[in-house]
Amino acid sequence: MKLPGPDHPITITPNPRRVRVSAGDIVIAETSKALILKEARYPAVQYVPREDANMGLLERTDRVTHCPYKGDASYFSVKADGKTLDNAIWTYETPFPAMTEIAGHLAFYPDKVKIEEVG
Repeated sequence: MKLPGPDHPITITPNPRRVRVSAGDIVIAETSKALILKEARYPAVQYVPREDANMGLLERTDRVTHCPYKGDASYFSVKADGKTLDNAIWTYETPFPAMTEIAGHLAFYPDKVKIEEVG
């Protein structure tokens, strides 16, 4: 486990705007409670609370990855509109202590789904 710091900063802030995630015409998630995670030089990531996602469209996969700053990530595929978007979502179900704010949230790959601020 590594801690964020000056050499690898990570900030988590509430997004004041409404966030919608969709696959084609199907809305996967919409929330006014998204968190924006900014990590080092990576693009900012929207983390959406699970309760604001249509979990019926998601299917857990066997994929697991490890981040030394956040912990182990689990993945979901999206099944919508007759298509499957493999491993389009990741989540840290038990993140390291410094990242507990993102527990219970989902993050989406922007090359697999549409993520937009709508209000």
